[in-house]
Amino acid sequence: MTVEPPSPGEPRRPLGPRDPGDAWVVAPDGQRFWGRFGAAGLLAVDAERGVLLQHRVSWSHFGGTWALPGGARHQDESAVDGAMREATEEAGVPDGAVRPRLLSVLDLGYWSYTTLVADVVRPFEPVISDPESVELSWVPISEVDTYPLHPGFADSWTLLRPLLERRPVVVVDAANVVGSVPDGWWRDRAGAAARLLTRLEGIASEGIVADALGLPAARWFPRIVVVLEGAAREARTVGSAGGVDVVHAPASGDDEIVAQVLAAAASGEAVTVVTSDRALADRATAGGATVHGAGWLLDLLG
Repeated sequence: MTVEPPSPGEPRRPLGPRDPGDAWVVAPDGQRFWGRFGAAGLLAVDAERGVLLQHRVSWSHFGGTWALPGGARHQDESAVDGAMREATEEAGVPDGAVRPRLLSVLDLGYWSYTTLVADVVRPFEPVISDPESVELSWVPISEVDTYPLHPGFADSWTLLRPLLERRPVVVVDAANVVGSVPDGWWRDRAGAAARLLTRLEGIASEGIVADALGLPAARWFPRIVVVLEGAAREARTVGSAGGVDVVHAPASGDDEIVAQVLAAAASGEAVTVVTSDRALADRATAGGATVHGAGWLLDLLG
């Protein structure tokens, strides 16, 4: 790849038109931060191998240290898209190889850095695909602190490390949520359930603000499980689509929801159940879940 000579500390860029985001932001105290529209990076987490780190080339900002694949966001680019684009450009992360778990944002007012924490769902080997890396390596989580880390990443790692143990899941009582909106659901339960699933796919894609889940960071992308019962089961076959897992209750929807709660809690997930049914809420709470009424979810859906 042909690159243009950088200014001291500036990432090298291919010759040709430069994105307007590829520029320094100067802080009031004179510090410089790369990315006119902020920056973003990917913290890919592999359950077996640890996290993916980039050994930065010597001429880069804080060269020789280890950090995340990442860089300046493009104009009008979301943090998720920016983190994934940079990870693809710098580490060859394949499309569909990771699933977002959370966003953590450092916002200085005049500049921001967003870390996308994502779980590897399709194992891959990183590939050095631009001149900004000396090495790319999967590093066991327990060993990250032993590496010479980029100062910014070292600060964020202190906050991110405990969050890697958090895995939220939202279990939705579809019948209760659908029944809380007088939109004619009683005439077409499958159609009403299908509409709810479509709306939930939007949440799966955009995430949920952390405060709504009672969690730290900025935004989470929980696993979403929707339990369908009776005629509503015709809305969609069992399986995962659009980030939403659909479960068909073989008999009682309440019993299936409680079973989902117990299984998720046993695997270490933090479970939130959405239902306004008091009896089911008591059973879910006893199983270790946090319970929110249907209105909580409808507010999130807008």
